[in-house]
Amino acid sequence: MLAVIGTVPEEDFSVISGKAQLEDNFLIVKGRKISIQRGTPALIASACKLLEISGKAEPYVYLAGDTGKGYGSRRLYEFFVREIKNHEFDTLTFHYLMPDADWCNKILLAIRELNKQPFLIADAGFMYAAKMSGNASCFDLFTPDPGELAFLADEEAPHPFYTRGFLLHDESRVEELIERAYKHENAAKYLLVKGRADYIVKQGRIIDIVSEPCIEALEPIGGTGDSLTGIVSALIDSGYEVEKACSMAAMINRIAGQLSNPEPSTQISEIIKFIPDAFKLLI
Repeated sequence: MLAVIGTVPEEDFSVISGKAQLEDNFLIVKGRKISIQRGTPALIASACKLLEISGKAEPYVYLAGDTGKGYGSRRLYEFFVREIKNHEFDTLTFHYLMPDADWCNKILLAIRELNKQPFLIADAGFMYAAKMSGNASCFDLFTPDPGELAFLADEEAPHPFYTRGFLLHDESRVEELIERAYKHENAAKYLLVKGRADYIVKQGRIIDIVSEPCIEALEPIGGTGDSLTGIVSALIDSGYEVEKACSMAAMINRIAGQLSNPEPSTQISEIIKFIPDAFKLLI
């Protein structure tokens, strides 16, 4: 089973956990309706769509509200460390969480005590926490965009705010940044770098680049990176080999975007609806 751990940008959202179901443009967790706009809800909704056609169980989710102050993330960290021993997951995907190196260490210690070690995926804030705590190489897959990759590549930056200017977002330098991230042991075993071209990387070696179909209208739409992480998480949990799952996820995400006939006003929830059709077209 896949589990997703992340936050939603709401102040009055207490910690909840349970299986996530998808109904129209909402996630339902423990009877609570959560809007799918972008961020962790978009990731979970994308995973739901893929798991549904794979015949797998709905993802189990751990959520809390956090508007950037970090209080919700800390409550969620504490809850997850206590709760994880009660479950057995095949895949764990960590998403939008306030970066905290100490809590990352505690979570990895709790995971190491499990009878079965899950496949570990990190994106967004928790990817930062993994790097800041020196634990990047403990993870199986990171899914950064070029800006996030720049922080991973900067061996001196203790926090994303301090990424040095010469390493900042520049998609023409992705290959250089990949090399640098691995040189300083700030990358997971695999990378799926999200951008105009999606790079699939294994232990520092680029093994595939997916750049078609290229849909310019998708560029300003928020949440397409979140949907890609959700798709690859679900494919890996469904038993696809990691390299194939990354390449497939990149293609499915792009085809779903193409099928939605996007405009700048298109919402990520409209694109997510086409994930099953994209999967069927691909296979």
